[in-house]
Order: sequence, then structure tokens, then C-alpha cells
Amino acid sequence: MDNQKIRAAVLATVASVLVVGAIILEDIRSRRFIIRQPRVNRDYEREGFISDILHRGDRRCSFMIRMRPVAFYELCRILVERNLVHETIYMPVIEQVLMFLHTIGHNVRFRVVAARFHRSIETTYRYFKIIFKAVLQLYRHVVRLPDNSTPPEIRNSRRFYPYFKDCVGAIDGTHVRASVPIEIQGRFRGRKGGTTQNVLAAVTFDLRFTYMLAGWEGSAHDSRILNDALSKYYLGDAGYGNRPGILSPYRSVRYHLKEFSDHPPENAKELFNLQHSSLRTTIGREFGVIKKCFHVLDAELFWSFNTQVDVVLACGVIHNHIMGVDPNDPIMQAETCETESSG
Repeated sequence: MDNQKIRAAVLATVASVLVVGAIILEDIRSRRFIIRQPRVNRDYEREGFISDILHRGDRRCSFMIRMRPVAFYELCRILVERNLVHETIYMPVIEQVLMFLHTIGHNVRFRVVAARFHRSIETTYRYFKIIFKAVLQLYRHVVRLPDNSTPPEIRNSRRFYPYFKDCVGAIDGTHVRASVPIEIQGRFRGRKGGTTQNVLAAVTFDLRFTYMLAGWEGSAHDSRILNDALSKYYLGDAGYGNRPGILSPYRSVRYHLKEFSDHPPENAKELFNLQHSSLRTTIGREFGVIKKCFHVLDAELFWSFNTQVDVVLACGVIHNHIMGVDPNDPIMQAETCETESSG
């Protein structure tokens, strides 16, 4: 009798446990779990972001990487054919170049680029340096001195031909923001107070750089920089003085275009200065275009000074590439028109 009671009690207990277990399991199944961490398919998100840049239209592509797809794919082809970059098992060339262009176009930090491309900061920085070095190696192929022929902008203009038939472009300096150690900031302090590097550039009349010299102190005078540069026959301002390869305007005579807006030239010297100034506006437009196109040149910098110098040259290379492959690029045309109207 006692054994039967014990057996019955055990069975009742087991049945109770099974019932409670079934209730608990059903409750667990019916619960709506909150996912503590979002599950992101990084490869899928990355491919979607890249596709959005390259295949959503020229306007979107130009905004994100400062050039249209036709110029982008041609740049990738050139870098690969010259054996300057390679596809790896971790990252295709297209993505490497996209990250570089997005960085210099918008001056974004590596952590921001890494988040947008779903990469680690270390990976982003490593491939940025690879493309950066490759672009700099294109300098001698893309930034070249002009030939000796008369530029069509002069040859086809009765205003300028034959008076400037031997002129190949314009030359001038511009200030680019720079971050330098405190102990040498005095040498790099520009006329407006901030620290800058002085960049000397020569450009053709179709807005292509033919020479760039970066890294001089912001306080350096343009003519001093010129002593370190190779120049041909360029139009320069009065600060350079007339010398072999440089044609400057007459001193103490009206020069800037706005000075002639209400009163036309009254003598031969003023007429020469007016034509000289009209041609030389090319260099001002070029500086305006490249600074507006590549925000890294006109924003707070976070690299070493040597890298800042090379960034200027890299932007010149990319600019010349765009003008060579896609001269009607809308962002370049828009920046040029805006610069002309503001000048």
C-alpha cells in the first residue's frame, strides 16, 4: 500500500513537471524577442553603397567622388595598366579608388569613410595610402609642360593674337590651409592670420596645371618661390617682374578688370594691361575650381605637413585627369562659372 502511494505521488509530480515545462516552452515560443544587436550583412551593404555612387546617375557620382563614372573608370584602368594598384582578395580596385576620392573630395575622417564602406579604420587608411601613392606617381604623366604651339584660346582671338602668340599660360601663387608644429607656425602664417602653405602653379588657358610647387611657407613671396621653379613663357602679376619666361603688366597703370568697367583704356599701356589681365584670370579660376572641388584643400587638416603638401599635388593630378578625359564634366563647369561670376 505504501509503495502504491509512493508510485502515485511520483507520477503526479512528473506529470506536474511536464505540464509546467510545456507551459514554459509555449510561453517561450510565443514571446517576441528583441534583437540586442542588429545583424548587418556588411558585404551586401557595401556593394549597395558602391552601386549607389556609380550607377545612380552622373550627378550623384560627381557629388560623392568629384567626377563622373566615365572619368572614374578610366582612372582605375590607368592605375591598373601602369601596375600602380592591384585588386586583392580583400578589396577590389574600384572600392580602393572610391574611398580615396571620397576622402579628398569631402575631407572626411577615416573613421567616417570606414563606416560608410563597412571597413575597419586600419583597412581604410592602408588602402588610402596605396591609392595616394599611386596617384602621385601619375604626376609626371598628367601634369606636363605645354608644347610650343600657340594655344587656340589665343590663336582664335583677335583680341590676343598675335600680341600674345608666344604665351602658353598663366602663373601665380595661392594659399592653402596648413597645420604645422607650433614652433614653426610663424613662418607659415599667411596674410590673413592663419597658417598656410604657399602653392605656386602654372596653368594653360584650357584650365590644366602644367606645373605645381607646394610646401612653401605662407609668408614666402611669390617671386622667391619662382626662383625654385621651372617656367616658360607665362603671364605673371607685377610681383614677379619681367624676366625670361615671365611677362608682367606695366606698373603704376590700371590693371584689374574691375578698374576698366566704367572707363575703357586710354593709352597703349592700359590696353596691354587690360588684355594681360583678361588672359590671366585663368589662374584665378583654376585655383577657385580646385579648392571648391576638393574640400581637403580648404578645410581643417588632420595629416602631417608632408602629407598635406602631397595632397595638393594629388588634387592637381586628379583635376588634370578629369579635364583630359571628361572636359565637359558638369561639376568642373559649374565651379568655373561660379568662380568667374564671383570674380
